[in-house]
Amino acid sequence: MTQMTDDVRRLIKAGDLPGAVRSLRPHAETAPLAALAKATRHLAEAAGFDELARAAKAAARKPRDPQALYDLGYGCVEHGIAFLAVAPLRQALALVPDSRRLVQELVSALEDEHRHGEAAALLAGRGAALAPWPERYLLVHNALFAGDLDTARRTAAALPDPEDTRWLGARDRQRRILSRAALAEAAGALGGQDLRGWHFALTGGLLATLSPYGFDAGMTGRYAYLGDQPELCRRGLDRLGLILDAADRRPGTVSLLPGRPCQIIGLAAAELLGLPAVPYDPARTDTLVVAYDLNAHDTELLSALHGRTHGQVLYEHTTCWTDPPAVTADVSGLLAQHTVAPWAEQGQLPADTRPAEEIARDIVTADPAPDEDDGQTPADPDEALRTFTAAVAAGWLHGPRDRVRSPGPVRSSRFG
Repeated sequence: MTQMTDDVRRLIKAGDLPGAVRSLRPHAETAPLAALAKATRHLAEAAGFDELARAAKAAARKPRDPQALYDLGYGCVEHGIAFLAVAPLRQALALVPDSRRLVQELVSALEDEHRHGEAAALLAGRGAALAPWPERYLLVHNALFAGDLDTARRTAAALPDPEDTRWLGARDRQRRILSRAALAEAAGALGGQDLRGWHFALTGGLLATLSPYGFDAGMTGRYAYLGDQPELCRRGLDRLGLILDAADRRPGTVSLLPGRPCQIIGLAAAELLGLPAVPYDPARTDTLVVAYDLNAHDTELLSALHGRTHGQVLYEHTTCWTDPPAVTADVSGLLAQHTVAPWAEQGQLPADTRPAEEIARDIVTADPAPDEDDGQTPADPDEALRTFTAAVAAGWLHGPRDRVRSPGPVRSSRFG
């Protein structure tokens, strides 16, 4: 394990802190805890995380001290390297098996790593000793995100209302997920690779298009790196129109969010849907709010979009599935890890500096036909989306637009 620490130090010295972090992932649950803590200390010192560095130093000295292990695991979760928290927290829990605090922190680490099945198994293994709040609530949550509807429903049915009012919002959010899952399941959805069905059940949003590439090579309908094109923008907007029609939604305007990308996609949407384009106003009702990428917007605007104004529908053309925005769109055109807009600089091609109206016109006049798939990807016909939308419309557009960080049970390959 000296080699592991040497590799971390070498990468840090070379100025590659992200590479140093990545180098530890293969060893995170096999390396001796003292060695892992020592390597984590080097990372923390390089990043300026003094408290985590002290916790790692203590854990390296006392790798069987539950408090030292807890402090290390907690610090790793807090600083976004939850994969390094799992081993010390597991060891601490083995030393103090009745600790609710350790159970909760280990579940938090597993959730951050999207290891929901493991989190659910850990909680279910506590049996009758599992407290209702938050532990049984967390069992329902992780069972849902692992795709285990039977466990989620059975556990939720026996879950009493929380005595602490701080959990009421979480309870309501979970009930909405269970309700949407029932609608999706009744529509014939929620198979093991049903990205659209699970996206709706877990986020409340409808996914307009699926990637026609690499479905059986790990992408299952999502894109990794996407060089966007006017044709994809047009297809997403056409599918948006189909969704609105199938759900019997008739917005009266298209609201343009600030920023050039949103102006472009919003103007194209207004022309294609035959609606007037107006500036975004949080209080405007019966309107379609159009965004290109919600992650490009500030906290104030996203806070306004988190609540739900009557009759308002939020569309986002490209939703980042590895770093979801602070609000979940009601309709996502597609899911991608990284997108380069059609008008952005691409390789040797300079950025398109034409007026937003001209670029929007390119989208309107683009070929709406879907790309030819790779021959290994299931078809995604309009009628299937129309049927699904009509079947789940009663559970759509309810509640706040909560952020959902996890991809859920349908996983996709990612780069970086």
